[in-house]
Amino acid sequence: MDDIKQREAARQFVNKWQSGGDEIRDCHPFWLDLLHDVLGIDNATDYIEFEKPVKLPEGDGKIHSRRIDGYISSVKVLIEQKGSNHPLDEKEPQSGGELLTPYEQAKRYNDNLPFDEKARWIITSNFTNIWIYDMNATIPTPEKIELAELQNKYPLLDFLVKKDVKKLSHEMEVSIKAGDIVGLLYDAFLKQYGISETVPENETPEEKTKREHKLRSLNALCVRLVFLFYAEDAGIFERKQFHDYMSQFSARESRVALLRLFKVLDTKEQDRDDYLEDDLKAFPYVNGGLFSDETIEIPQINEEIRSLMLEHASEDFNWRDISPTIFGAVFESTLNPETRRSGGMHYTSIENIHKVIDPLFLDDLKAEFNDICAISVFRSRLPKLHAFQKKLASLTFLDPACGSGNFLTETYLCLRKLENKTISACLHGQMTMVDDNVFSNPIQVSISQFHGIEINDFAVTVAKTALWIAESQMMKETEEILYGQHLEFLPLKTNANIVEDNALRIDWNDVIPANMLSYIMGNPPFVGASMCSSEQKKEIVDIVGKIKLSNSLDYVVGWYYKAAEMIQGTNIHCAFVSTNSITQGEQVAPMWDSLLHKYSIKLDFAYRTFIWDSEANDKAHVYCVIIGFSVSQRDIERKIFENDKVFVADHINPYLLDAPDVLISSRSVPFSNVPKLTKGNQPTDDGNFIMTEKEKNELLSIDPSVSCCVRRYIGSRDFLHNDAETRYCLWLKDINPSIYSKNREIMRRLEAVREFRSQSSALPTRKAAEWPYRFFSCPQKETNYLLIPRHSSWRRRYIPIGFMKPEIIASDANSIINDATIYDFGILTSNVHMAWMRVVAGRLKGDYRYSGAVVYNTFPWPSPSADQKQKIEQTAQGILDARALYPDSSLADLYDPLTMPPELRKAHTANDIAVMHAYGFSTKMSESDCVAELMKMYQNLVAKEG
Repeated sequence: MDDIKQREAARQFVNKWQSGGDEIRDCHPFWLDLLHDVLGIDNATDYIEFEKPVKLPEGDGKIHSRRIDGYISSVKVLIEQKGSNHPLDEKEPQSGGELLTPYEQAKRYNDNLPFDEKARWIITSNFTNIWIYDMNATIPTPEKIELAELQNKYPLLDFLVKKDVKKLSHEMEVSIKAGDIVGLLYDAFLKQYGISETVPENETPEEKTKREHKLRSLNALCVRLVFLFYAEDAGIFERKQFHDYMSQFSARESRVALLRLFKVLDTKEQDRDDYLEDDLKAFPYVNGGLFSDETIEIPQINEEIRSLMLEHASEDFNWRDISPTIFGAVFESTLNPETRRSGGMHYTSIENIHKVIDPLFLDDLKAEFNDICAISVFRSRLPKLHAFQKKLASLTFLDPACGSGNFLTETYLCLRKLENKTISACLHGQMTMVDDNVFSNPIQVSISQFHGIEINDFAVTVAKTALWIAESQMMKETEEILYGQHLEFLPLKTNANIVEDNALRIDWNDVIPANMLSYIMGNPPFVGASMCSSEQKKEIVDIVGKIKLSNSLDYVVGWYYKAAEMIQGTNIHCAFVSTNSITQGEQVAPMWDSLLHKYSIKLDFAYRTFIWDSEANDKAHVYCVIIGFSVSQRDIERKIFENDKVFVADHINPYLLDAPDVLISSRSVPFSNVPKLTKGNQPTDDGNFIMTEKEKNELLSIDPSVSCCVRRYIGSRDFLHNDAETRYCLWLKDINPSIYSKNREIMRRLEAVREFRSQSSALPTRKAAEWPYRFFSCPQKETNYLLIPRHSSWRRRYIPIGFMKPEIIASDANSIINDATIYDFGILTSNVHMAWMRVVAGRLKGDYRYSGAVVYNTFPWPSPSADQKQKIEQTAQGILDARALYPDSSLADLYDPLTMPPELRKAHTANDIAVMHAYGFSTKMSESDCVAELMKMYQNLVAKEG
């Protein structure tokens, strides 16, 4: 089953089971449907075993037989099914009297299975939610799938059918387990500090200061312990040196032992007490400020904490192979109360980091190294290798939203790996020709080349620690190249330049002067304009000025403007990950106008919209773009990345097209003499105009005389889906009040509308309380109209639009065009208009958001001949005729790419060709080329208006 078919199967499965099910009656069909229909298991009834027996010891001392709801032996999966009214985190009484959650119940079954039958995975489900527990994890935490998300998340269920599910890399798995251990230590210490992560009610300023100091102490303590665990496993300390030191003390004595150790680690050997015990004296001086703050509180250490430190963290786990890129973020996320409460670890995948750093600089550096290595004569190659190493050591990087430092850490690792290859290449020749300098000072790349700005104090500490760990790991790799030569890591000789501050308030030149900087990169906060706080909005306005829509710009815009200002007159190149909203909709023109014309930036490369996975447990998808830019005048190959394809572009504009820098500004009226598009009818009624079919029938059964006051009411979902609930509304526009004034139910509803509007904070709404018998806005006429749903799935090639009769009232979830013709329909449903919409429309996540101001009013219409117009009218009617062949199918079904009927597809193709001919476009041109031509037309229309 290919991905498209599987996605459609998942959609149909969701539709079938969206109402939930009964634990006993529906368990078997639910899992058989999932295994067969969605995951492609032909013999599903043989594949899964229902009601598998298991023997459990109960409180009465006897062994009782119980049943496991589902068990798949081939992949070791155990399923505990509950009814749809049972929350998966809620405990319920068992036959033995215990209170257990579904997971605890399943784990109890699993613990009593024979060893070779124990589950690798446990699933709990209540039909509307599926929670997956990986029993190989140090602390199994659920991967949560809501049924409605299954169409996008079905790959997470691959383990149900594949024994060889892609496993995490070793370093990633180690890093995540390390995060689990840190989480256990954090929770145990939190109890000892006697504080709450959340702000207590009625907290006094003194209590707040005390609580925050303890939280900072807790965070710092965890960072120090992680460094110690890593140091003894990675060869920075002697093997198990920290473990052996602490193991001689009882839990009561451990607090003082830690305080003494921290003091020693921050004291140079020559400055230490002459009478210090040998075990403390053996620890090296660390430097770097990690152990210097003596104001940090350390609570009493109990047996639980002592056991976690000595056994769980030190004896049972090897920290040597953690990935500092991943672990820094996992670590920070584990100890950050905000992310802990949101349900899991948040870290940017290494793959996504490379989407930024590879085209920004790493691809060029690798190519340069390969070109040098291709020089056949060693005498000629060697000086170029030395020069290349010096170049690596001269590059400087700034991440002005660095978080836990994963971009900086991964970049450092990549540069050091290149440097190690360079050192190796220098040694790969006649040894007598290699400079002594290669051995005496082999490492030139330093973490001091890396600069960051981060507002969170704890993230700053984690970022520095991650870079130190990365430095240690790469030093070991260099030692292997140098035939075992030992390089001293401690005391720390270099420091990562991570500044704790607000990146939008600080002058970046104070972190690193522009004339010393090579690259700016990172992943600024994903905060949309509507989610910005008043302070964040003020920060943006202070940076961009009071330009059009300055209050409606995404927070990330501030980073673009600060970077653009900093790189003026330099050869600095930048790349940011951003939500795709900055390349779509009404935000494009105000944001990019100054960037292009005041700051003269040029786009060097771009990733078009893709889903940015944070690798968090909750996997909240964000639709992102990556934009590389500079003001450099040098000629470079500009690239556009989309899916797995790369296109070389002459020029990249803010819509990420190979096209001129045309900015589409929102308009109140169309360019051409075409019908006006308006928002549908807006009730502003607190639901009092709207009725279900049952409410409508009850109203008319009591008083049939008011039937003229009730009309069908249609939103975008009603329009697209046949399975949507049929709704009705009171439509009293132009109705004589004498018809309904004696109807109690109608008058009750009108009074409720009046009361609701009169309480509004908006003056126009309060004014509308004077006429509660009308919708707040009702632009719909008593003629046929064209309806366009405001939101439509990104999967559809064509937004489904259609003609509606006046007796059907369109809600404000739609746009409407009164007096539209069949020709208008043909143009608007064409691939030309859809291509324009796909580029300039805003998005709701990935779905299209159609609007009059940005899409319809800015669209350049063609000037067809009479024959061309007639042809479009014929092909447009052909589309309606093709739809009519399937009266029982919804528009959502007809326009799903998996189920679109051939007659409808053929009719749209004919219409597309007719419309392209009207524009004078070649039918062979790409969609991007088409939009580029439309943008030229738009530019000419704007110029004509002056």
